[in-house]
Amino acid sequence: MKITALEEYGLRCMLLLAKSYGNTLTLSDFSQRERLSIPYAGKLLMILKKARLVKAVRGRNGGYALSKEASEIYLKEIFYALGEPVFSPSHCQRYSGDEETCVHTSDCSVRDIWIGVGGLIENVMERITLADIASGNLEAIKNIQAVPAGNKQSSET
Repeated sequence: MKITALEEYGLRCMLLLAKSYGNTLTLSDFSQRERLSIPYAGKLLMILKKARLVKAVRGRNGGYALSKEASEIYLKEIFYALGEPVFSPSHCQRYSGDEETCVHTSDCSVRDIWIGVGGLIENVMERITLADIASGNLEAIKNIQAVPAGNKQSSET
């Protein structure tokens, strides 16, 4: 699993907005603080605006601001605005080799793995808010327990 540059910098921009809640930030602010080009910062903010995670504020003190409270924005929303889930319906078409559809469409032994891994990642991202990250409060992660290898039963009793 790889985090793309778009996802990483998009999350960083969202964190800047969460930490400056109540104030707007300009493209120049994002560019200077994250060492991004202004066009790249603009691209990120337009994607986040289209996803309704940020809003553009016009006027003398204009710039960008969060469209809702940081405690109401989940990591999953941010990552899905900037990229795709670990396993999406288009996954099998992307890895079909020279064919139109994957040769393993009817007997795939790895699809269930990607669906499971994707589900685990989504479960984590649905629990963590932008406010949690901005404040360093990651109790949501601490509450997620890994099941030891070879143990198919839940660790809850």
